[in-house]
Amino acid sequence: MERKKQHIISIHRIAAVALCLILVAPLTAQKASVQATVQPTEIMIGEQALINLKVITPKEKIIHFPVYEKEMVPGIEVIGMLPPDTTIENNVMTLNFKYVITSFDSTLYHVPYIPIFDGTDTIYSNSFGLKVTSPELSDSTLAYLEKINKGETDSIDFRQLQLHDIKPVRKAPFVWTDYLWVLWILLGVILLIGLIGFIIYLVLNKKKKGYFFKPPQVLPAHVRALTELDKLKAEKIWQQGREKDFYSKLTDILRIYIYEREGINAMEMTSGEILNKIRTTTDVESVYENLKQILSTSDLVKFAKYKPYPNENDLSLVNAYFFVNQTREPDPVVKEGEPEMKRENKETGRDWERGKKEGESTTEREDEEETKRKEEEESNTEKSK
Repeated sequence: MERKKQHIISIHRIAAVALCLILVAPLTAQKASVQATVQPTEIMIGEQALINLKVITPKEKIIHFPVYEKEMVPGIEVIGMLPPDTTIENNVMTLNFKYVITSFDSTLYHVPYIPIFDGTDTIYSNSFGLKVTSPELSDSTLAYLEKINKGETDSIDFRQLQLHDIKPVRKAPFVWTDYLWVLWILLGVILLIGLIGFIIYLVLNKKKKGYFFKPPQVLPAHVRALTELDKLKAEKIWQQGREKDFYSKLTDILRIYIYEREGINAMEMTSGEILNKIRTTTDVESVYENLKQILSTSDLVKFAKYKPYPNENDLSLVNAYFFVNQTREPDPVVKEGEPEMKRENKETGRDWERGKKEGESTTEREDEEETKRKEEEESNTEKSK
């Protein structure tokens, strides 16, 4: 009976253990596992090794790996961290995260664990070791080091130590931005040379032509006035019954010309004041009489509603031409060695004047013929009456 009872008790224990395993298995399956390996396990001072952190976890988990700013453990420096390599199969996610490490002290290092966080718990990896060795020294080097330790030499002779770099000096890759300052210096020198050349050109141009930059050509006052009279003549607005507009424009042209030529503020003066000023500036009687005819007729048209005869309008226009030509600037005398700009302006003025005189003589002849024709028509009309 006792054996039978013991057998029943053992069956109950086995059933209880099996039930616990069944209940714990799903919980264990949901927990992440981590394994750490290092390759190679032995390096020389200054060489690099790779730590691989392999994490197996359900795919819905978010794994956080530790970030080391400098050392993983005292003596092992973390140079960099590589991007994780992730694979998912049957709702199970496998991540491989790598750390690049190095060391400059020869010893056997022990890393107890590397922690990770899966959003709920902190999970620790297995421990591992890294052996760092120093280069083997020759007997002569060891003997010389012994002398140094005993103080038998005051200086260190590296040729006798026979120590060399573990790796040769690496040449830095070419990066054009490192030499950008050279480009800026070249551009600055080029701009400076160009500026100096431009200044020299301006100075030489000033000595040769009399100016740095060619100024705009300003025509004399009489040239501008005659041009405006030509425009007014071409419009022929007095023939359209617009005598007031005609005389207003005609007197404005002459007032502006008098201001620019003689410095008299004719725009702010009455006709009588203008005539008094002109009397003091010229001894030629026809100049005064021509201007008087224009201003007096203009005042009658603008203020007394006077209706001038057609020949009076023609006479006013002709007298305006006479007035400008009689009071114009004298032709300049070109001297040798005179700056080119002044010579060009004078030659342009003379050429313009020659053409203007020819045009004026033709215009005057046409006006005289037209006036005679109109007088003959009027006389014939009176005789017929």
